[in-house]
Amino acid sequence: MRKITLDLDVLRTFSTGMELGSFAKAAERLGRSTSAVSAHLKKLEQQAETSIFVKAGRGLALTEAGETMLGYARRMLDLNDEAITAMRGSELEGWVRLGLQEDFGESLLTEVLGQFARAHPKVCIEARVTRNADLLDRITSGRLDLALAWSNGAPSTPHHQHILDVPMCWIGPAAESDNWQNSDDPLPLISLEAPCLLRTAAIDALDRAGIAWRLSFTSPSLTGLWAATAAGLGVTIRTPFGLPATVQRLAPQKGGLPALPSLGLMLHRSEAQPEPATARLAEILLQSVNAIPRLMS
Repeated sequence: MRKITLDLDVLRTFSTGMELGSFAKAAERLGRSTSAVSAHLKKLEQQAETSIFVKAGRGLALTEAGETMLGYARRMLDLNDEAITAMRGSELEGWVRLGLQEDFGESLLTEVLGQFARAHPKVCIEARVTRNADLLDRITSGRLDLALAWSNGAPSTPHHQHILDVPMCWIGPAAESDNWQNSDDPLPLISLEAPCLLRTAAIDALDRAGIAWRLSFTSPSLTGLWAATAAGLGVTIRTPFGLPATVQRLAPQKGGLPALPSLGLMLHRSEAQPEPATARLAEILLQSVNAIPRLMS
């Protein structure tokens, strides 16, 4: 079989266009003409020796081969960018204090720290996984350099950046349990201890819908929240990110549960102009967070 070397510039055009949902927008971001972008897409199909796109109305959709190619393209570009950063940024030194919500403590933290440590081995990271209120307090007081936290749109810290909106959803046990549905008793609600943005959102939604509820279980951590939900003690509210296999998303109409709004995800900085090591960690964190919609789909 003839070996083919894929063109990374072509893969970047392809990946950027899919990320933005428009190859016209990709052309603008990459500083290329639309004809150059079209040439890249044609070259990609030639190199792949198969169709990458199929007509879908007025636009294009990926074929099965295209979906496979997109996954590999993202991985190859990530590795390429990591290699360049490692060569150019190995001189970075210092200390960065990072704070994350519990939702991101396992998968995202491992990915971010691993990528950053490989590229910048001389930088030390102190990571703290804690609740929203504590993260914001530590950013404001200068005890954290960066923090990834939820937001309900209310004023927060002086230096923050809105990243994306994540849908909130009702969560129940992975094993079907409809005890709470078939009862005339108030809805059993499982929640983190107050203050909690998602707890407030759940209560507000239930009250607006005229649904009686009771707190059946409260926990200071997500571990307790997931255990109680998996055991069938009630339903809880969270985002689709970081759900364990023991629980599942519930359709809003299931049991007459009300629809829920989205929750903002913010990156907070303690300083307007952070140190180079902090700025680089923020960049890697944003790259990982931008993959969240793909992980939740």
